[in-house]
Amino acid sequence: MTEILFYHLQRQPIERVLPSLLERSLERGWRAVVQAATDERVDALDAHLWTYREDGFLAHGTYRESEAAAQPVLLTVHDHNPNGAHVRFLIDGAPVPADAATYQRVVLLFDGEDDDAVAAARAHWSEAKANGFAATYWQADEHGRWEKKA
Repeated sequence: MTEILFYHLQRQPIERVLPSLLERSLERGWRAVVQAATDERVDALDAHLWTYREDGFLAHGTYRESEAAAQPVLLTVHDHNPNGAHVRFLIDGAPVPADAATYQRVVLLFDGEDDDAVAAARAHWSEAKANGFAATYWQADEHGRWEKKA
């Protein structure tokens, strides 16, 4: 059964949270796809994932590349899955794909300071539960560690 995880971002930007979640996915042997709402966000994340750590980088590519299917992490604005990802990350209000049930996990990251993003996450939560998905809600504590809240 597909798990849908909701990550409520409050004190940490997506640029800090996403790389560690991607690294954990790769450690499990999973390929990942990250769906953003705009090409500008894809470009910004593409640059960020090469430089976010001084001692390394996160191997990835974008949907525009001819070798998109070979990428362990693929950044896109589309709802396709050319790299055969096991986990799909949705950021910046990207919609839950129609084929959500084909993933092991769908991870929805939303900005807790944005009322529209919170309302959309609540609607996605209700939809996930109604469709029989295993949904969990995560929130960072004061030290930045993720705690399962529901």
